[in-house]
Amino acid sequence: MLKELIGLIDIGSNTIRLVIFEMDENYNLFQVQNIKTPARLYQYLDKDKVMSQKGIEVLKKVLKSFKKVTEHYEVNVLMPVATAAIRQSKNRKAIMDQVRDEVGINMILLPEEKEAFYGNYAVLHTTQFLNGITIDIGGGSTEVTYYKDKEIVNYHSFPFGVVTLKQLFFEGKAHNDPKAIKKMQDFVKEQFKSIKWLSKKQVPIVAMGGSARSIANVHQRLVNYSLAGVHGYRMYRDGLQMTLDLFKSLSIPQLQDLDGLSRDRTDLIIPANVVFNTLFDEVKAPEFMFSNKGLREGIVMEYLNNKYDNKPFSLFNIAAQTVFRLAASYHTLQNVAKQRVALVDMLYSEYCRLGIFVQNPDTEKLLHYGSYLYYLGEFVETGASSQHTFYIISNSDLNGLSHKERISIALLASFKNRSLFNQYISPHLGWFTVTAVNQLQQLGGIIKFADALNDSHMKVIQDIKISKNKNGYDMFLYYKGDILAEEYRAERQRKHVERLLDGKLNIIFTEI
Repeated sequence: MLKELIGLIDIGSNTIRLVIFEMDENYNLFQVQNIKTPARLYQYLDKDKVMSQKGIEVLKKVLKSFKKVTEHYEVNVLMPVATAAIRQSKNRKAIMDQVRDEVGINMILLPEEKEAFYGNYAVLHTTQFLNGITIDIGGGSTEVTYYKDKEIVNYHSFPFGVVTLKQLFFEGKAHNDPKAIKKMQDFVKEQFKSIKWLSKKQVPIVAMGGSARSIANVHQRLVNYSLAGVHGYRMYRDGLQMTLDLFKSLSIPQLQDLDGLSRDRTDLIIPANVVFNTLFDEVKAPEFMFSNKGLREGIVMEYLNNKYDNKPFSLFNIAAQTVFRLAASYHTLQNVAKQRVALVDMLYSEYCRLGIFVQNPDTEKLLHYGSYLYYLGEFVETGASSQHTFYIISNSDLNGLSHKERISIALLASFKNRSLFNQYISPHLGWFTVTAVNQLQQLGGIIKFADALNDSHMKVIQDIKISKNKNGYDMFLYYKGDILAEEYRAERQRKHVERLLDGKLNIIFTEI
């Protein structure tokens, strides 16, 4: 399969952005270029919704520049999509004709339902919630969907966004004018209440787009969050109120210096935050999560799922797909990783049978992913493979997994000894109970021992049984073939499995 370069131009009401995606042979999507300009096309619409020639010239200038970039990268497919500002323009045909004739780009005008669909598509294929509400607030419109069992049930496009809210309520007023904010809150609340299917749904809300990303970034800095990235980051009502109170308390120059807030959103961030708070209250949501994947990713994912028979982006098997692709990116040997997982399963089952662990499907999932990714950092540098493994996994957006699960997998996959484990978990200790920390350390030891049992990569160990004797335990390792390497490594790593038992462990290799 050849690598694909897909150029997507998102012509929004507030910003115009070019993203060039590259898909590799493992179906991983990477951004090789990401450029935006705050064109604010919506401000060029007059009261009759006609875009001025000045606005059209701004659009053409940006698109000419972006087209040159796509030509430089030699993109395979170019998708220039236009949303609310062009969609709501009475002269949209004239705009599109000018762009086609003078720039050589045929814009794709997205209907409201398609804009909602693509944002939802990205969320459904990159997050784990089966049921939820998505919100994508742009400059001139706000798309909201309700999905159940990962299928859209309802959608609505509201004819307001951060730019229109600013125009409606803050014209000639300060960005944080209390009366303007109150009027805006009442207006947004009334708009949401008009859509009956939103009321008291009590499902998580997933927010996407630049405004959502900025709020998440600011909140992470306020609470000294210990992990990078906002995809999958969760907030609650008090956190949303915390960021809104902060934005209201700061002047525009102070907002421009605020860590995490994009400078071109300083006058628009309060309207966005108010919309999120109001929707949270209307839905009675249990939590508010941010998705770094939205309209642009949804368009590209659907295109690739339609193009390839194997559907590269899964709806229900997201986490496993993400883990396997991460492993492939670092040249993990699939047959070795699968054997390690099989050995870990055998060991875990035996420890559960002995009552040392209680069988738990969530624990098994983390064990599978941690053992599959074990020491993938060897690809970077063998001498520091544990450190590289923890860094790579903990700083990767693992779609379909929570941030806590990501750290758990990173701890398991990088396990070398208790000292390094304690060093890695230190910034995240508040996320885990003492019992959970101890169990992760024990499970990491099991993975390390399982890795030793396939030292030759020849799959010689066929089965594992543990039985109690009068002095401790016997571990029978049933094998076929030459077990010289495994015998040596197992003795060296026995401490990791022996310390789970209340007695001495005898390791007995038995040929079958």
